[in-house]
Amino acid sequence: QFQLVSKVTMFYDLSGSETLKLKIEKRDQSTLLLVSLQHPNGFHFCGGSLINENWVLTAAQCAVMVCSHRVILGEHNRGSNDEPIQIQLVSKVITHPLYNRANFNNDIALLKLSAPVTFTPRISPVCLATSNTNILPGTRCFTTGWGQTATTTSPEILQQTVVPIISPAVCRQIWGQSRITDAMICAGASGSSTCQGDSGGPLVCESSGVWTLVGSVSWERSTCDPRFPAVFASISQLRSWIDKTISSN
Repeated sequence: QFQLVSKVTMFYDLSGSETLKLKIEKRDQSTLLLVSLQHPNGFHFCGGSLINENWVLTAAQCAVMVCSHRVILGEHNRGSNDEPIQIQLVSKVITHPLYNRANFNNDIALLKLSAPVTFTPRISPVCLATSNTNILPGTRCFTTGWGQTATTTSPEILQQTVVPIISPAVCRQIWGQSRITDAMICAGASGSSTCQGDSGGPLVCESSGVWTLVGSVSWERSTCDPRFPAVFASISQLRSWIDKTISSN
């Protein structure tokens, strides 16, 4: 069970709804995969997940640029200069060919790193959900990032929250039948939400001690209202494209 919480802060999100956010004390197995995508000046704009020594998975909407944006691995406190981080450039960006900017369908991109990552106790890749992975509604999963909170637009300390998986049927009842596609998975509506700056970050679920990437942060209510589920790109639905893209590049 996840226990690495150093501080719990109760606050109100932009809609006025009470939400619980957890500032985590240090990286554990659920966060070793997380990367921060940053501008050259160090501004964090998106998250991502390390899936092997050469590739990071993120959201297509993040619009990562080759040899401009940086991939920061192993970071926890973005305000610290003492952490053993690794900094990588991106040599190739491959966006899903069916990504739709209007409705965020297939909101996924793969980043090929300029050099292989060195795995450490703070940096490790994540297992990907298989094409037939089925996460039951109600399963408690985790999403992590440096996205906006009610008190700051860009927290320095890594944040994490628990979000239960919501069935596609229920999610479509909330968001509308046409907005939720088969390439999306929903989670949340339970007191916390993703927000701006979390895009591309991981949704991971644990089973028998193994953490699996089941989603990539895509979109949520513009006010980040925790009463509404967040929507993630579904890794199981996009797994075939991921595998083919990596093998051919």
